[in-house]
Amino acid sequence: MNLNSDWQKVLEPEMKKPFFVELMVKVNQFYNEKSEHIFPEKSKLFNAFNLFSFEDVKVVILGQDPYPTKGHANGLCFSVESDVRPFPKSLNNIFKEIESDLGQPFPENGNLERWAKQGVLLLNSVLTVEEGKADSHKGIGWEQFTDAVIEHISHKKENVVFMLWGSKAISKSILIDEKKHFILTSVHPSPLSAYRGFFGCKHFSKTNEFLRLKGLGCVVW
Repeated sequence: MNLNSDWQKVLEPEMKKPFFVELMVKVNQFYNEKSEHIFPEKSKLFNAFNLFSFEDVKVVILGQDPYPTKGHANGLCFSVESDVRPFPKSLNNIFKEIESDLGQPFPENGNLERWAKQGVLLLNSVLTVEEGKADSHKGIGWEQFTDAVIEHISHKKENVVFMLWGSKAISKSILIDEKKHFILTSVHPSPLSAYRGFFGCKHFSKTNEFLRLKGLGCVVW
């Protein structure tokens, strides 16, 4: 399994449980039978964890599942491969809010690995998807694993910023100790809801203000 040894040590109790063993059997079967139609590619399945260590987690942003469009998903929620144009609509709205909030111009590409390398965990609730079928791997066991990830971060870390966008992400707040961490919520950045509170939420400046107060160093968004 291509998972950073630092994270693997933290998550080992979950990965030894029967549900996770069964999940990996299913996921490997999907890749073996439909390798060109399961996203992200297998080498990037745990990409969200592999760009920084558990000790360096500063921010957690929650998504739902990978983009079901070929060539888009790279293992990080909301992120796309560097050559993808135009940006997916939710990602485009995220960049609009950053431009408004921080005065930063749109980036050259939508690959958010640059955020992950600064300690931002871009975690989808479900880590795989079949081409053209959003939510196709919902309910096979990923949610139990990613909920456990959130709980481990909540329990073992302090002063992590959790950005929860949309009702599904906000529902995960019950897994987080709000006395130890900073939780920011808003509607989802999708075009269907962004104008009802995502635009103007200022989550990016609020995150950096909190991190600065805690002496943790700001994220370059």
